[in-house]
Amino acid sequence: MKLIRYGAPGEERPGLVDTQGVLRDLSMLLADIGPAQLAPRTLAALAAIDASRLPAVPGQPRLGCPVGGVGKIVCVGLNYRDHALEAGMQPPAEPVLFMKAVTALSGPNDPLHIPPGAQKTDWEVELGIVIGTRARHVAEADALQHVAGYVLANDVSERAYQIERGGQWDKGKSYDSFAPIGPWLATADAVADPHAIDLWLEVNGQRVQSGSTRNFIFGVPTVVSYISQFMTLEPGDIVLTGTPAGVGLGQKPAPWYLKPGDVVRLGATGLGEQQQNCVGG
Repeated sequence: MKLIRYGAPGEERPGLVDTQGVLRDLSMLLADIGPAQLAPRTLAALAAIDASRLPAVPGQPRLGCPVGGVGKIVCVGLNYRDHALEAGMQPPAEPVLFMKAVTALSGPNDPLHIPPGAQKTDWEVELGIVIGTRARHVAEADALQHVAGYVLANDVSERAYQIERGGQWDKGKSYDSFAPIGPWLATADAVADPHAIDLWLEVNGQRVQSGSTRNFIFGVPTVVSYISQFMTLEPGDIVLTGTPAGVGLGQKPAPWYLKPGDVVRLGATGLGEQQQNCVGG
């Protein structure tokens, strides 16, 4: 299934995209698409519904983050060998973890706000994992049982805040709008292999990232299991799994970054596309 939340910010309604690409309203069945609705039994019941009998949503409404009530965003850094090398770092021996504030969440096509005075706002197309059931000290062999599905994400980063201002990476990752998610949550049964997803990103029509999750250093089971050793993953949590090479920091002959007026487009196999128009503030 492709599950969506649509409507004005803070007023999103649940929906799904049927096999014909029609957005259908789910609000008569669900209050939202959040932690309580990500349980395997609920998702199985939704999958059994005849979607053609649900009301079609007219027009082209705004799309929000397809998961409501997100408790935390856990990110994996340097999870593609080519990106680690372009950042001037050796591929890590263990997953590199950092957090991203939930206030950074935005819809897939909402404006991307560049912080006042920021000079190094960067892009990162990523596969996101949505947790469906609590994961605590989970073995790799059992990790996928805790995954509700997958999303497309842009892990936007202000590199000066992240690298040059001391402390942790989080403050370069957490500005409002720095976590566009969606357009939809593809449930786990709709993704044949999360390690065979192609990802791409363009800035002003120029393709700058083109990669595949085949090139993960640490795959989805490893990432979920590893994180669960250090913190409990709850339903609705989102895990961002890292980005392939081609970010602004790694551009040759010199890095370049986003500015107001730029347009970012990105997509992933089976996970749809996003577009962000960059604005000041």
